[in-house]
Amino acid sequence: MKQYFNLNKLCLFAIIGAFVFSSCVPQKKMLLLKEMEMAAENKSIDYQNERTLNYKIQPGDNLFIRATSIIDEKTSLLLNGGGASSNYLNSDASIYLNSYTVNKEGYIDYPLTGLVEVRNLTVEQVKERLQNELSKYVKEVALMVKLSNFDITIIGEVHRPGKYKIYQSEINLIEAIAMASNFTNFAKTESVKLVRHTDNGNEIVTLDLGKADILSSPYYYLKPNDIIYVEPLKFKQWGFSSFPYSTVLSVLSLGVTMVTLYLNMKNNY
Repeated sequence: MKQYFNLNKLCLFAIIGAFVFSSCVPQKKMLLLKEMEMAAENKSIDYQNERTLNYKIQPGDNLFIRATSIIDEKTSLLLNGGGASSNYLNSDASIYLNSYTVNKEGYIDYPLTGLVEVRNLTVEQVKERLQNELSKYVKEVALMVKLSNFDITIIGEVHRPGKYKIYQSEINLIEAIAMASNFTNFAKTESVKLVRHTDNGNEIVTLDLGKADILSSPYYYLKPNDIIYVEPLKFKQWGFSSFPYSTVLSVLSLGVTMVTLYLNMKNNY
């Protein structure tokens, strides 16, 4: 009888151990923006970020440009590529097809003005330059200039990985992760990779979103075509996103049954 009692205790401990170690992730692994000094002294801390909010136009970018002439409707039609109605600009594809691509030398080919250099200019500076160029040919023209290819890609340990189109002038890392429905339970928040295209190729940096000083990082604010990769925790290969209770219990029950049969056979002989 004592053997059976010890066997039942062993089975119970095995179930509890499997539940604890396989289904739980330490809470500290899931915390973001941790700041020991802030918690200890119960005060706020300012994190300065000398960032450049305005993105500099690069070759391969697409600029959506709409012109409106107050005194000449025909000029508006000419500048807008034949007069594409706003009713047709209701999808990403149509906006792209009605945009101007910056060539490898950094120029766009715009009606009336011809080639206009826009490389390393902000969207607002592009608008000003085009306005000055157009003023040589027509008067009273209002321009709207937007960057139409602000996309970011988020992969790895997030709930909704994928490519996201950004309809605002800026977005930061925390907002991007929120767009992907936050980290999974196995996200390695202290090792988030950011891939950014540069003039010399691609740059890869490792960011720790578990520390509050990420708010001061020059990589906190994202740029078009940035890729965010959230690494998994090392023990994910031994863990489960949802613990397989039925499987574990079935295996343990089978084990108990086999041991019981063995002990019965041994006692009978």
